[in-house]
Amino acid sequence: MKKQRVTILGSTGSIGKSTLDVIARHSEQFEVYALSANTNVNEMAAQVAQFKPQRVVMQDAASAQQLDAILKRNGHLASVESAPNAIEDIASCSEVDTVMAAIVGAAGLSPSLAAARAGKRLLLANKEALVVGGELFMQAVKNGGGMLLPIDSEHSAIFQSLPDDATSWQRRVEKSFSPLRAARFARATRPRYVM
Repeated sequence: MKKQRVTILGSTGSIGKSTLDVIARHSEQFEVYALSANTNVNEMAAQVAQFKPQRVVMQDAASAQQLDAILKRNGHLASVESAPNAIEDIASCSEVDTVMAAIVGAAGLSPSLAAARAGKRLLLANKEALVVGGELFMQAVKNGGGMLLPIDSEHSAIFQSLPDDATSWQRRVEKSFSPLRAARFARATRPRYVM
C-alpha cells in the first residue's frame, strides 16, 4: 500500500504535534512531506530529525537560516524555506496527498485555500478559515475536487453528528447563514482517526 504524503501547516503547535503523533503511530500508512512553523526553531529541528520531511517552511528568514544551520550541522537534508509563497507551495504541490491546516487565525486562510484549490485532502483545524472566507473557501474546495474534513473540536462535533447521506440535510444546512453550511463535505467517508 502506498503511503499518504502529508504536509502539516503549523507543526510545532498542539494540533501539529498531535498530528505527528498519529503519523508516528501509523508510519506504515503516512509519511511527512513538509512541515511549517512560525519561529520555533528548536522544536522544528527535533521534528525534522524524527520525521525527515523533504521541505520545511519557517515564518521568517532569520528562523529559516538558524534552522538550516542546525540541520546541516546534524546532516539533515531537508530544504528550508521562508519565501512569501513557500507555505502555499507546500500546501498545494503535487507530491502531497493530505494537508493538516493547523495555523491559527486568518493567517491560515491563504495556505488552506491553496490546498483546497489543488484538490488536496484538507484536514481543517482552523475554523477561522471558514469564518473569514466561508463562501470563497467552499467554492475552492468544490472547484479543486478535494475533500475537506473538520478537525477543530466544535465543527468536528457537528460534522460527526450529521447523517452519512448529505441529501437529506444539505438543503437545510445551505439555507443557514452559518459558515458551517460548509458541511457539504460530510459526503466524505468518516475516517477512523484524524487522518
